[in-house]
Amino acid sequence: MEVIADLHLHSKYSRAVSQNMIIPQISLWAAKKGIGLVGTADFTHPLWFRELKENLKEVGEGVYRAKNPPEGRLNPLFLLTTEISSIYTQEGRSHRIHNLILAPNLNIVEEINNKLRSRGVNLMSDGRPISGLSTPQICEIVFSVSNDCLVIPAHIWTPWYSLYGSNSGFDSIKECFGEFADQIKAIETGLSSDPAMNWRITELDKRSILSFSDAHSTPKLGREATVFEVEDVKKLKYEDIRQAIINNKIAYTIEFYPEEGKYHWTGHRLCQVKQSPEQTAKLGTICPVCGRKLTVGVMHRVEELASRPDDYRPENRPPYFMIVPLLEILAEVMESSVSSQVVIGRYEQMLEKFGSEFEVLLKTPVEFIAQSFGEKTADAVNKVRKGQIFVDPGYDGVFGTVKIWSSSDEEEKKGEKEQMSLF
Repeated sequence: MEVIADLHLHSKYSRAVSQNMIIPQISLWAAKKGIGLVGTADFTHPLWFRELKENLKEVGEGVYRAKNPPEGRLNPLFLLTTEISSIYTQEGRSHRIHNLILAPNLNIVEEINNKLRSRGVNLMSDGRPISGLSTPQICEIVFSVSNDCLVIPAHIWTPWYSLYGSNSGFDSIKECFGEFADQIKAIETGLSSDPAMNWRITELDKRSILSFSDAHSTPKLGREATVFEVEDVKKLKYEDIRQAIINNKIAYTIEFYPEEGKYHWTGHRLCQVKQSPEQTAKLGTICPVCGRKLTVGVMHRVEELASRPDDYRPENRPPYFMIVPLLEILAEVMESSVSSQVVIGRYEQMLEKFGSEFEVLLKTPVEFIAQSFGEKTADAVNKVRKGQIFVDPGYDGVFGTVKIWSSSDEEEKKGEKEQMSLF
C-alpha cells in the first residue's frame, strides 16, 4: 500500500511564510493535493508546539490527525517534524547547514526543545530556529533524547544553506556529521536537484533519497513528495515510516523539474548573468559584468563532487516522476495567473471530478480529462507527463520558468525530457 508524504514544510511562525500555514489549512490542502502523510513543521517553536497539542490527536503511535479534518476529503495523517539551521565555523570555514528532524512523539519533542533551549538556542525567534550549534552537536542533542529520531540533511545542494552547498557546505557527509555520519540514513534532494543527480554521488548509495516541498504556503504543498510503501495506512505508526526511510522502502518520488529550482544553474541575478555547467567550466565563476563571484549552481556543484557520469542509472533505486503543479498548468492553458479566480475555479472543479491534484497529474487517463475539461487541458497534462516542456533554468535565487507550449519547435525539442509513466 502506498502513502504520499510531504514531511518538510513550515508553519506561520517561520519567516516569509503564509499566515494560512496552520493545521486546519495544511490538512485541507494536503487532502486537495492527495497527500496522505504531512509533516507538522516547526515543532521547536513554543507557540506552534502549543497549537500542535491543541489541534492534533494521536491516532497511532507517533501519528496524528487534525481534530477538525476537512469534510468530504482524504483526512491526512501528521508526523512531528522540524528544520533547524546551524551557522558555525569549522576548521576556519563558515558553514550554514539545515537539517530536517523527525520525532516519534510529543514527549520526545518537548525534551529536544528543552535541550536546545538549555544550549542557548532562541526557539521563539523563528519556526526554523537559527543556532550556533554545529551539525554534530545538533545530532548529539537529538539522539541523546531518542535514537528513534531521524536527522535528514535538508535540500542538500542549495548553495547557501546545505550539506553540499557551494558557499556553505562540505564535500562529504563524514566531514559534516563526523561521528554521527552512519546515523544519517537519508537526504532530501531539494527543488534544484532530482534523484538522478544524486545517484552520481557514491556516498549516497546506501541512503534513501527523499523529496519534499519545503512549502511556505498551502498551494506549494506537494510540489515534491515521497511515496512510501507501507503495510496498512489505517494502522500506520511513526516507526513504519522510520523503517521505510532506513530500508529505502520507497515506491517513487514526485519531483519539481530541477531546472525550475532557483539555484539550478550558476549565475548572478543582479547582473542577469546565467551559466550552464559547461559554460562555467569554460568561463569560470567570476561575474563578467561586476567582477564578483557568481553563485555556483547546483548542477555545477554536482559535477564537482560526482564520481559517475550524468547518464548513470542504478538498478536498485526507486523511480521518480516530474510534475508541474496543476495550478501552473491551468494558468498556461487559460492564459491567466495562478491566483486568478477563473484558474482557481477550474482547479476546484477538477479536484471535485477526479479527487485530488496528484490523481489528475499522475493517474487520470487523458481522455477522461479531455471529456470533462477540453482537449487543451488534456494535452497540457499529457505533455507534462511525457516531459515535453520547455524550462528556462533558475539561478542565483531566481526560479526557472516552465512553458508547456514553447515559441518554436527548436525550444520544444530542447525542453523534452525522458519521463517515466505510471500507466
